[in-house]
Amino acid sequence: MSASVLFVCLGNICRSPLAEAALRAEAARAGLAVEVDSAGTGDWHVGSPPDRRAQAVARRHGIDISGYRGRQVTAEDFRRFDYVFALDGENLKNLRRLRPSDGTAELRLLMDLVPGREGSGVTDPYFGEDAGFDVTWDDVTRAAKAIVERLRDPR
Repeated sequence: MSASVLFVCLGNICRSPLAEAALRAEAARAGLAVEVDSAGTGDWHVGSPPDRRAQAVARRHGIDISGYRGRQVTAEDFRRFDYVFALDGENLKNLRRLRPSDGTAELRLLMDLVPGREGSGVTDPYFGEDAGFDVTWDDVTRAAKAIVERLRDPR
């Protein structure tokens, strides 16, 4: 089975690139073909690499995200991807507003897939300490595992 997934946060330099990396890694471990990308609702970091702290936490888990570049979500993303996951409620609201009438992607809050975390967002570590990026990594890894399980058994 092949699926396509887009992760969306505000600036596309912290949370969503980490979610992209986590799902790429989990899908590879599971032998699943999944197209994965990330974007931001804002345009402040278009063309920029992920935050150095996001790169560091990914590197500690054996993943190089230095080649990722920030981009802004587009109307086409809602037609191109099967799933668009917002990393928090505010971005989910923005995505609902941006979604074109012919958008076919399933739009959801990412942590809704993790039992016990329904309705919660992935905390934005940008303005905090480096340790916040580890918390973000743990959250997006748990969600990536849930996505892989869902793709394996889509009941």
